[in-house]
Amino acid sequence: VPCVLEYLVVYCPFSSEKCIFLSAQNGVNPDWEKKVIEYFKEKLKENNAPKWVPSLNEVPLHYLKPNSFVKFRCMIQDMFDPEFYMGVYETVNRNTKARVLHFGKYRDVAECGPQQEVDLNSPRTTTLERQTFYCVPVPGESTWIFLNFSFNAYVNANQARVSPSTSYTPSRHKRSYEDDEDMDLQPHKQKEQHAGSVGGLQWCGEPKRLETEASAGQQLNFLNLSSPFDLNFPLPGEKGPACLVKVYEDWDCFKVNDVLELYGVLSVDPVLSILNNDERDASSLLDPMECADTAEEQRVHSPPASLVPRIHVVLAQKLQHINPLLPACLNKEESKTFVSGFMSELSPVRAELLGFLTHALLGDSLAAEYLILHLISTVYSRRDVLPLGKFTVNLSGCPRNSTFTEHLYRIIQHLVPASFRLQMTIENMNHLKFIPHKDYTANRLVSGLLQLPSNTSLVIDETLLEQGQLDTPGVHNVTALSNLITWQKVDYDFSYHQMEFPCNINVFITSEGRSLLPADCQIHLQPQLIPPNMEEYTDSLLSAVLPSVLNKFRIYLTLLRFLDYSISDEITKAVEDDFVEMRKNDPQSITADDLHQLLIVARFLSLSAGQTTLSRERWLRAKQLESLRRTRLQQQKCVNGNEL
Repeated sequence: VPCVLEYLVVYCPFSSEKCIFLSAQNGVNPDWEKKVIEYFKEKLKENNAPKWVPSLNEVPLHYLKPNSFVKFRCMIQDMFDPEFYMGVYETVNRNTKARVLHFGKYRDVAECGPQQEVDLNSPRTTTLERQTFYCVPVPGESTWIFLNFSFNAYVNANQARVSPSTSYTPSRHKRSYEDDEDMDLQPHKQKEQHAGSVGGLQWCGEPKRLETEASAGQQLNFLNLSSPFDLNFPLPGEKGPACLVKVYEDWDCFKVNDVLELYGVLSVDPVLSILNNDERDASSLLDPMECADTAEEQRVHSPPASLVPRIHVVLAQKLQHINPLLPACLNKEESKTFVSGFMSELSPVRAELLGFLTHALLGDSLAAEYLILHLISTVYSRRDVLPLGKFTVNLSGCPRNSTFTEHLYRIIQHLVPASFRLQMTIENMNHLKFIPHKDYTANRLVSGLLQLPSNTSLVIDETLLEQGQLDTPGVHNVTALSNLITWQKVDYDFSYHQMEFPCNINVFITSEGRSLLPADCQIHLQPQLIPPNMEEYTDSLLSAVLPSVLNKFRIYLTLLRFLDYSISDEITKAVEDDFVEMRKNDPQSITADDLHQLLIVARFLSLSAGQTTLSRERWLRAKQLESLRRTRLQQQKCVNGNEL
């Protein structure tokens, strides 16, 4: 009877011994996997335990030990085909014929000891399935999110920091200082192992294991790449690791563009890089079925672990939001105390935020009111194809070719969890990739600018637009933006067909005149002051706000998106009667679209005051705001006839 001696060491920051052992003896225990999940669930419930788990978002990869228990905050950029792996496999010693039973879950490499080999014909071998997602850091994530999440990053790094390995050194861009000092202590056991693959698990056994302590440039040459590996980030200039995330259960709950918080086992085995050496060598390691994959697909789906580490998921949850100042799930009973406590002090927070945004908008308090409504807006439902709750605002009257929009965007960045400023120049519209498309050669979804998670703030700067010719890609990009604004959807390009992906993106447009793009609401800026230096003005505005007050603004703008809202029958009847009177007084100007606009403004005006039902007072205030906005536009039309 084979005796199970094999185990998996997971470095766990909340374990007193920094590790736990996942093992079973004299047979396969069917409950061991459930016990692993229950163990980590219970540990993470302990006070501040999640903060002590090293995060790939904050801790550099080369500081983390292989098989560390880590977390990762990410967006699903692509979903690969399911893969098969050996859940249980057996090895046999060539000399003694002793047999050892192994578990393949939570690992990529099937470990074999000296003189051991995998018995492919063992009746104990079990083939299982797991789903692989390609995940990237949340696109456009604000710096303040990173700073709040990484409060304990240095502690986490020290907890999980790499010390000289007794088996191998992970491939990486750069070494930590400790590793540089210990270069002479490199492992001597590497020569006892070699690489191979069985049933979806790459494995290592006898001759020398691959050395991958190479620089990034050497690695590119090793992989025969002419350019750096494309991590497929949706937005330009993004940083952070992309990961191949392997999910073992309930993967049907997750879809492309979902934002997740993952807890799992980090895998950075350098043997994984062998698959990219060259196509001929790779084909000798892969199953015959996998040999049909193209070299490009192998390169994309099996990138170097030093560039794209693997995470074997133990626990995963879909995030409502990524604001670290709020509870992760606002629907839970334990979050209600936090919500009710904050709601009790909502009124002064709103007043301070209105004053702050009034200064940011150069003294225009009406524009500041509409900016608040925009920032808390969200698609709360869809009626057929119509998204309800979207509130795209066009701020016209912005100075042309000035830095006003740039510095207004800085203010927005300090308030929202994720954002992106699109500079709408002819060159950008003609050359940037807005729409994700399917690359069938590499069998992956190539990202585009509009592959964004829900509740991202997209600021479109139209003040930079000059005369010029839009070519075919430019026209397609403008159409994509229009569809995003109007229908809150992006049609991904799958060559032979378009696939519709619903979204929930807050679009804010700055322009000199009326925007070329559709908008739900146009508000014309009326500056009360013109700062001689916008950068200094913005710096002084941000420095004048206490960090604690800024955090309240951030909580306010995130929390109000998730409040329920309703209109009583009594108020519904009053609104209907009011609308009939408005139509009688001005039948030419007041339309059903105006009623819809008023109801949207009234909804977010009520929520901005912490009221989850519409009151008569808020309805009248919504009418007043809309009247002031329309009057301002009419006045601008008299000055500039083509404004409307």
